[in-house]
Amino acid sequence: MPPTRPAARLMLAPQYSSTAELLAAAARRRGMRVETLPRGADMADSRDGEDTEAHYYGGPLFAARVRDRLGLGLLEPAGDWLAELPRAFSGRAIRTATLAEARALARPAFVKPPTAKSFPAAVYGDGSGPPAGPGLPLWTPVQISEVVTWHCEVHLFLLDGEVRTGSQYAVFGRLDAVPLGGHPQRAEILDFASRLTGAAGHTLPSAVVVDAGLMSAGGGAPRWAVVEANMAWFSNCYAADPYAALDVVLRAAGPASRVTERDRPFSG
Repeated sequence: MPPTRPAARLMLAPQYSSTAELLAAAARRRGMRVETLPRGADMADSRDGEDTEAHYYGGPLFAARVRDRLGLGLLEPAGDWLAELPRAFSGRAIRTATLAEARALARPAFVKPPTAKSFPAAVYGDGSGPPAGPGLPLWTPVQISEVVTWHCEVHLFLLDGEVRTGSQYAVFGRLDAVPLGGHPQRAEILDFASRLTGAAGHTLPSAVVVDAGLMSAGGGAPRWAVVEANMAWFSNCYAADPYAALDVVLRAAGPASRVTERDRPFSG
């Protein structure tokens, strides 16, 4: 992408994260101003009246509070994207359902919220596992998928269908961050990403993070498959290059006036 104008700002949610710190350092290298937004409702300190481009990194709940004031266009994959993805790329049976349906299950299943982290994504032994309560009504949307084994999982920052940077983040469910550039299966990962974006790239925002992994199910041979897709503006860098990841974040959470027709369906 072209060099960022010096007047552009990277606005950070008030909750600290190591990724926010890394992206902030990368933004300053580009001449951007970096500001941490105030926790309270008073946004006077955000200088939102200035004639500058605001970009954002942080959580979705805080983003909902500030997006209009800052004029943000936040790109987000559709909640049912994974369930609608061809099985050639998902590698497993996935369906969109409600929390009520998940709580009626009589078998083990992996249950997760489609986008928001409203409850822990996990393998639940039966329907008694997924939580419910005042903050989680039974009509809450969920995704239910068959139980599989992830041998390793990688985080891929995609911009216009190209992997800009990435990182392994887990091996058999345990944190193990390795830069994509040094990954022993880098060629396989990039080949899978190329096939995915070639076939289904139009179903994703132009700037997005896709998690992929080497998966096995039902005793079959391991194969590469999609774990999930996430908002780039709320994704961990792990061992990815933060300077390259910033390219993706700036597109995914920048001025609403710059959202293209291609991305408009992904900007609520």
